[in-house]
Amino acid sequence: MLSDGPRVTRDTVFSFAGDGLRLALAQAHLPALMPALACLTGDLSALDPAWQPDLADQAQRPQPQGGLSAQAQQLARERAERLIGRWQAQGCPSAPPLPMPVLEKIMGFVTGAVDPSVVDLLLHELGMATPVGQGGPQRLGLPADFQVMVIGAGMSGLVASWHLARLGIAHTVLERQAEIGGVWVENHYPGARLDTSNFCYSYSFAQEAGWRHFFSPRDEVQRYFQDLAASRGLLKHVQLSTEAQALRYDEGQCVWHIDILQGGQRRSLRAHAVISAVGQLNKPRLPNIEGRERFAGPAWHTARWRHDVSLASLRVGVIGTGASAFQVIPQIAGQVGSLTVFQRTPPWVIKTPAYTQELPEGLRWLLSALPGYNAWYRFEQFWVAVEGRRRYSVVDPQWRQAGSVSALNQQLRQMLEAELDQAYADRPDLRRLMTPDYPPYGKRMLRDDGTWSKALQRSNVSVVSEPIAHITESAVVCKDGSVHELDVIIYGTGFHASQFLNSLQVTGRGGADLHAQWGVDAQAYQGVCVPNFPNLFMLYGPNTNLITNGSLVLFSEIEIEYILRCLSSLGPRGARAMEPSASASGRYCDWVDAQTRCMAYGVDGVSNWYKSATGRVTQNWPFSTVDFWRQMQLLRPEDFVYWS
Repeated sequence: MLSDGPRVTRDTVFSFAGDGLRLALAQAHLPALMPALACLTGDLSALDPAWQPDLADQAQRPQPQGGLSAQAQQLARERAERLIGRWQAQGCPSAPPLPMPVLEKIMGFVTGAVDPSVVDLLLHELGMATPVGQGGPQRLGLPADFQVMVIGAGMSGLVASWHLARLGIAHTVLERQAEIGGVWVENHYPGARLDTSNFCYSYSFAQEAGWRHFFSPRDEVQRYFQDLAASRGLLKHVQLSTEAQALRYDEGQCVWHIDILQGGQRRSLRAHAVISAVGQLNKPRLPNIEGRERFAGPAWHTARWRHDVSLASLRVGVIGTGASAFQVIPQIAGQVGSLTVFQRTPPWVIKTPAYTQELPEGLRWLLSALPGYNAWYRFEQFWVAVEGRRRYSVVDPQWRQAGSVSALNQQLRQMLEAELDQAYADRPDLRRLMTPDYPPYGKRMLRDDGTWSKALQRSNVSVVSEPIAHITESAVVCKDGSVHELDVIIYGTGFHASQFLNSLQVTGRGGADLHAQWGVDAQAYQGVCVPNFPNLFMLYGPNTNLITNGSLVLFSEIEIEYILRCLSSLGPRGARAMEPSASASGRYCDWVDAQTRCMAYGVDGVSNWYKSATGRVTQNWPFSTVDFWRQMQLLRPEDFVYWS
């Protein structure tokens, strides 16, 4: 998003006039600034087509300033300077109320022609929508003593707590760790950071203008959640260091009994509804390698990082090249004596120059100082990601070229391979090892600003693609007989992602055991609820993960609003509990599975962590984000069984 222009330093004094403004505008992201100014001033001259980006180009490979020419950028900056000057001369008034057709035209500058059916979604992401259930628990038809138990105080648990708190619904959030933040508490390995824009990884109702980075490091993300919980009064609802161990449904009382471990003591709580927000990536997976436990040196998973062990000058092995290892390896490569990377399959890598960069000072100032700009900045990033890239992962059943699933997917592959050519121009051996044989989006793609490829090319780093045979007290031995002597082994081998709610024993209606009912293929109606388990709801449940489009934060917001719609349907029916019917759940899951087989990550022969032991994708949502939004806006009572 950086552009040529006046040099901005930390000593620069910004203001809404003169050189200070021009210096800030030199670093402003114009595709978001211009609709923000139109909304702030009501002047639609900010929306000149001369500086409207091409959304399709941005979807494939985001370009600085949306790919606008230097001339278009200059024209936009001049218009922005005039509009801001006029706004300041008027006393910096608040944004005027705009009729919906005008607001739709402004949104359309970012999205293209606005489909009326998605206007509410767009308003939601701008923070302009009316939340579900305004008016408190009585508006939802819930009795005053209705209690909700939320399990987990990470991203999804906090959004649940915020909605319940604003409606005055009594609830408790159980968090097994000593602080809030979920995955961001456990994953404190070197280099841990978002690979989604931090603006998109924030709540629509708590949009942050003060981000320092394009893709925030772990500490910045965790601080966002902690500050939100403190500022919104959510901490009083959270019980830290409290582990939920079992859930038992009482059919006679229509309540859940929750067995917890707190301070070494076991006791039981009760609630009318339970919302699981335990996530998918919370139980590290260690590989089933013969001799793994015999290794005599320090060994750990990236999600259990040992900060007490110095890696300086040691022989270190990293097993895996998934998301966490991808972030760790560049951070430790310069510290260790030698680094051996054991790779089963290489990741596809998206070239992202700004991945580890801080936002430039001028842009940061404008985001904080210009009313509404941060919301439009977030909105523009949301829309580029929300649909644009999904089409590259959809299977063309007539396509027969190996290594891709459609003409568009092949086009993307060629672009990514060209970037590999550039990154490993002097290392054809690494170019070969780092080229995946599966289609782009067959697995999660990772972001690199050059630090990954440079780390692998260091003289003290070697990449081993030969399968591991076994581990001894001091070495990893591969199937070709090669022996790699090591002092430390680090496992970047992912999580037991398909084992949903595996930390809980869950007993439902009629003694139904949730894990026995699921087997190895977890399924949920709307990704949220399961037959035989009344008033048990899930956030980030089966088939609600994302790989090509959208934001997990948005999905969690959509899901909790759907849960509120579910709860609001109890009162009018004189019911105390509800569950989806087996037939409705079956139809829904069949619909999801059919589309999943039409996605790059769902085709036969592609191995990834999204699939269960049977090969079924239990993780991902295969349709568009807009489809998810639309289906979750409407509760179908006929799909549920109500209990009184």
